[in-house]
Amino acid sequence: MEKMIPVIIPAYEPDTRLLELLKDMKSNKCGPVILVNDGSGKEYNDIFDKAQTILKDIGGVLLIHEKNKGKGRALKTAFAYVLEQYPQAIGVVTADSDGQHTVSCINAVRSALEQQPDNLILGVRKFDGEGIPWKSRFGNTLTEKIFAYITGVHVSDTQTGLRGIPTSFMEELLEIPGERFEFEMQMLMECAGKYNITEIPIKTIYDSEDNLADSIRIYKIIGKKFFKYIFASFSSCIIDVVLFAIFCSLLKSAYPGIYLVIATIGARVISAVYNYAMNYRVVFKSRESVGKSGIKYITLAVIQMCLSAGGVTLLKTILPFIPDVLIKIIVDTILFFISYHIQQKYVFR
Repeated sequence: MEKMIPVIIPAYEPDTRLLELLKDMKSNKCGPVILVNDGSGKEYNDIFDKAQTILKDIGGVLLIHEKNKGKGRALKTAFAYVLEQYPQAIGVVTADSDGQHTVSCINAVRSALEQQPDNLILGVRKFDGEGIPWKSRFGNTLTEKIFAYITGVHVSDTQTGLRGIPTSFMEELLEIPGERFEFEMQMLMECAGKYNITEIPIKTIYDSEDNLADSIRIYKIIGKKFFKYIFASFSSCIIDVVLFAIFCSLLKSAYPGIYLVIATIGARVISAVYNYAMNYRVVFKSRESVGKSGIKYITLAVIQMCLSAGGVTLLKTILPFIPDVLIKIIVDTILFFISYHIQQKYVFR
């Protein structure tokens, strides 16, 4: 028996490609369809009237936002409708209204979700075929690598709108931030440690209009997470220096021989605890136990300190003409980026 998997199509100022898609879905008995008019305006009423006529034949429904609220809000509106009206549904498939996704691709994602109802299914395009500009291939590869590094989620097509979403994940997505384009990126980031991702190759219908703009928006979204890591590290350094100065002024007269050692250790311990708490709660939002992650964090800190000392010494030996401080900055910057990856993948899983 075929399982219930509605198809959601958010639409803002669509053209006749939406009607062609719905006609194909009707011919292939692909439904029910939840179409969301995201405040397109009166001039698009004719298209939506025609769409609604087709929807009646495939058990679909048209939901309307009087004003444009963004793709994220349109998807959430449809999610809420499905959860209320189709409690038996195991999930949904989301598709774009601009002709990017064919019925065969939609059905492929539906089939995959039916077989793996606990996974997020992504219909991914391949950017290595003929007719795809090298800039698009390079941009997609670069975005894929940066996204994986910062979020810990490996996705070959971060911008795909063709997705199979389990019901349990749908419920969670109603609570996450994002009303517009960023919502789909937040969806991918929310998968980390929760849902496995299955990728289904789909036909690549190339649209060259806004690939650069989309990439810039992606970098803005994922950059926020890395900025939190930078802020946590920078603020812990400030705390370390400030506490060191305070401890020195308090302990200098009482312990003239060892006040520097005590001040250094005390300040470093407190700043390290602060940095650990920030990374655990704010940056990586870890589900690992405090005990396990704490031990791994301390181990990493010790290893990083040894690598820093060894790296500076080695580089100074090889390049003696470079100033000591510059060598220290180079080595610690490299370790800073490596540490982020290790903390995300192994320490704060």
